[in-house]
Amino acid sequence: MPPTAPRGARRRKIRRRADMPLLGGARPPIAALLALLLLVAGATALVLGDHDRAAVDKAVLSSQQRVAEDGALTLRASLDESVTDLQRAAALFAGPEAVPADTVLDKLGKVYNKWRGLAVIDPAGGGLLAARGETIPLADVLKDGSNKTAENGNKGDKDNKGGKDGDLAPRLVKLPSGETRMLVTAALRDGGKLRLLVASGTLNVPGISTGENRSLLVIDSAGTVLAKDGPSITRTAWAKRAAKTAAAAFGKTPEPGGHPGASGHLMGGSDKKHRTAVGYAAAGRSPGETSPAGGLGLSVLTSVKVTEDAKAVRTQAFGLVAAAVLLVLAVLVTWILVRTVQRPLIQLYLESRRIGRGELDRPVRKFRGREPARIGAALESLRGQLLGGRPTRTGRARGGFGTRATVIVCGVVLLAWAAPLLLLLNRAGSGVTVPKQLVEDQRRRTDTAADRVRKALNEGWADVASVAQIVGAGGGKDDAADKAVLQTTLREHPRYRSVYVLDADGKVLTRAGAAPRHPGGRKPYADSVAQLNTSGKEPAVAAYAAVPGGKGRTVVGEYDPQFLISMVTRPGLGQVWLVDDKHRILAADRQHGFRAFSKLPGRHLDTLAVKARKATNGTALLHRTAGGSSLAAAAPFTGGGAVRDLGWQVVSEQPASWLELPEYTAQRHTMLAGLLGVTAAVACLGWLHILVIRPLRTLAGQAEALAGGDRRTVLFPQHHDEAGAVVRNLELIRQQLAQRQPARPSGRN
Repeated sequence: MPPTAPRGARRRKIRRRADMPLLGGARPPIAALLALLLLVAGATALVLGDHDRAAVDKAVLSSQQRVAEDGALTLRASLDESVTDLQRAAALFAGPEAVPADTVLDKLGKVYNKWRGLAVIDPAGGGLLAARGETIPLADVLKDGSNKTAENGNKGDKDNKGGKDGDLAPRLVKLPSGETRMLVTAALRDGGKLRLLVASGTLNVPGISTGENRSLLVIDSAGTVLAKDGPSITRTAWAKRAAKTAAAAFGKTPEPGGHPGASGHLMGGSDKKHRTAVGYAAAGRSPGETSPAGGLGLSVLTSVKVTEDAKAVRTQAFGLVAAAVLLVLAVLVTWILVRTVQRPLIQLYLESRRIGRGELDRPVRKFRGREPARIGAALESLRGQLLGGRPTRTGRARGGFGTRATVIVCGVVLLAWAAPLLLLLNRAGSGVTVPKQLVEDQRRRTDTAADRVRKALNEGWADVASVAQIVGAGGGKDDAADKAVLQTTLREHPRYRSVYVLDADGKVLTRAGAAPRHPGGRKPYADSVAQLNTSGKEPAVAAYAAVPGGKGRTVVGEYDPQFLISMVTRPGLGQVWLVDDKHRILAADRQHGFRAFSKLPGRHLDTLAVKARKATNGTALLHRTAGGSSLAAAAPFTGGGAVRDLGWQVVSEQPASWLELPEYTAQRHTMLAGLLGVTAAVACLGWLHILVIRPLRTLAGQAEALAGGDRRTVLFPQHHDEAGAVVRNLELIRQQLAQRQPARPSGRN
């Protein structure tokens, strides 16, 4: 060989390395695995820090925000119902002949008792036509009503019968006594003349039970307290700050799918033993939502004192140890994969390229590992054949560890680190410390939900009773007029699935909507809300109101089951059920669903429901089992009304693991670290197996077949990587052998 040969050989070696594919092959998955494992180790050290007991404040604060949201929704729904009830009642009096003002107020007074004062006024002349109850400040109403009349002129005489062109937006007014009233105005358009029906209602705090430690405020957009309940906090500095925060948040756009209005929480005053958790929520409306009360600028603010002791859940040392172990395993696995997969592939590429170029002076080096050893033995046989030897069967290399087994072992090593974090370590268990305040808040929110359902059912009965007044005015002689009233009621009241009139024997006279489910042959129920069935696919609940002077005729409004479901659906309360007096499920929240008339899922819930019958504001408990803890509460219907004889309750249960407690936070972070580790290992090792290991095993078989004398099979690379480069080199060798001598049998027979 010339003296310059060694240097030329070195240059050729450099060129060969430069020809090596840099994309694909074993390098990317191995490098990605190392990078991801390092990131998982860093995340494990960061997220598994010590979780101070102050995190309990976050759970309690979130709970106060939910309480305030419930209160805001209850307040808004109550005010909206007052507005729509007055407007719908006014629309029912529409007709070609004017109904006397005193008659209108008398009929409304028999059905509704929510308003402190009622009046009928003439906006054009400014005269008071009739009044009931407390004196209503009518100056602003007369002014706005006159302007409204001037704008509308007499167009309503032609095309606005029973319409709402004369309706004014509800407003808040302050009486000389300092009390706040909401004025609701509706147009009375009958006989071709516009009159205004005005009602004043008290602005009460929502139906949330208070106590020695809880305060409840209703504030306006300026932060002024309009109503309050519980211990006085209005003079404290933190309460003023909280009121300003709540007032400022009213104008913010609510988050999609969340509370229809801004809401939040903050910390109030604190001392050595107590901390004050504050929640606020605006009684606003989402964009595009219709809510008369949503524009009044009202917000609900609630505060409660908590006395939890401060202590920490120690996980920092655990996190550091887990991260360090993962670092060691990441380096070890990467080193193994480089030594057993990546480096042998590169060396096989160089050896096959050397033989393909005709450099046959040196034997092929020995390889460790089953597949590299098989390919190396085949290359050595091919080198001998190129030198003039005969095809020989190399046979499968015995011994050595296969590349697939190596990847499996590496995966098992990484899963041995991740699986305990995902399944076993840092489990919260059933001994988690749950603050008593959270149990109490579960009871309060369940009680609020029960009150909301009760009021909604009573309001529905009042609507049916107002329809009965109108139906009774016709004396039952005009079925077409009665049917028109029923259709209007059904269209404007989405809570009903059907509205109909029964005679004294229970026969349907007139109906609108779905088929009636009143039991055939049974006389109508007395004025009340009644449960019509105790079995079947869906519950049947209806409001019955007798027609005055109707000789036993009764108007019935059947509630839509979806209406009941919407009443008990509240975020952050867990699973919620509406049950009858036998604890059979009538409705449940949308998220979890239910089977009508099935039993409550747990004996402890039945026991709790029995106990709640004796409690005014419901009861709650922390239920512990081997699988974990849960907050359960039950609240019966209280306060009377048309539902007083139903005996229904609202029952709720929320797993403690859904709460933002430090033990569960540590558990979730530990599981997250394990899940990230599993994902990184499975993704990268699976990538390596699919794109490298499987083609490498196929390559070993192809190399052995070629060495055994198979000259007919053309070899095509699957990927442009190290294994593909070896396949291309084998194809060059096959072509050289095919040109030198005829193809021979592969020796497999």
